[in-house]
Amino acid sequence: MAYDTDDFATDVIQRSHTVPVLVDFWAEWCGPCKVLGPVLERLADQSDGEWELAKLNTENHQDIAGQYGIRSIPNVKLFVDGEVVNEFVGALPEPRVVDWLKTAIPSKYRAQLAGARQLLTENGASGAIELIQTIVAAEPGNDEATVLLAQAFLGSDHRQAIEIVKIVEPNSKHYEAAEAIKSLAATFGSLDDEESLSDSPVKDDYIAAIRGVQSHAYEASLEGFLDVVRKDRQYDKDGARKAIIAIFKLLGEDHPLTGKYRRALSSALY
Repeated sequence: MAYDTDDFATDVIQRSHTVPVLVDFWAEWCGPCKVLGPVLERLADQSDGEWELAKLNTENHQDIAGQYGIRSIPNVKLFVDGEVVNEFVGALPEPRVVDWLKTAIPSKYRAQLAGARQLLTENGASGAIELIQTIVAAEPGNDEATVLLAQAFLGSDHRQAIEIVKIVEPNSKHYEAAEAIKSLAATFGSLDDEESLSDSPVKDDYIAAIRGVQSHAYEASLEGFLDVVRKDRQYDKDGARKAIIAIFKLLGEDHPLTGKYRRALSSALY
């Protein structure tokens, strides 16, 4: 059972650096709030400490409600590391709240996943694999970890990478990254039989760009693929452009390389 907080800075902002905190913004006069509140309290009791619930009466804390733009209640916001990372408005039925929580609550291994990503950027795939396998074993449904594990395997065993991401469902927010893994793995198949690639002045550059992806040297690979697009757009059935798009999906739209090279690709194409 969660009770109204009178110390938002401590109970929510500070606490969310240790564990995700779900804040239920409510008021006594709000009928839907009284429907949603018990649902959240029950789910918090069942969460096994994966997240915590704090309730904030907007009538008693109008300054905080205003700070977070609360215009309609019930309003539920998820705080992680002091920031709002997800939210919903209205009294959702319990099954929908459960589904929302599954995607909204970050993994308790998020720091380890960040470490694994760093290892991959430093070409430490073997260390990343060992770390991510531990997370996947603990959280088999963690699609982010699954995709990252497949990414770690791309360089050494692209067929295994494909097998790993087969469990990622189309409704997952990591599905596009999983599809990118499959697309890049198919491109890596060209290295199994380089003679199958047609002769062209761009052939060596194309192969070098593929090998760059294998070693997680994404910027060098993007440069290489982009050069192939400029010189021979249709080489390997438009393979260079397809590889660039797959790298974008793998890195994500917020990655600086995606922004930089999406503009460059657009310029090369048009």
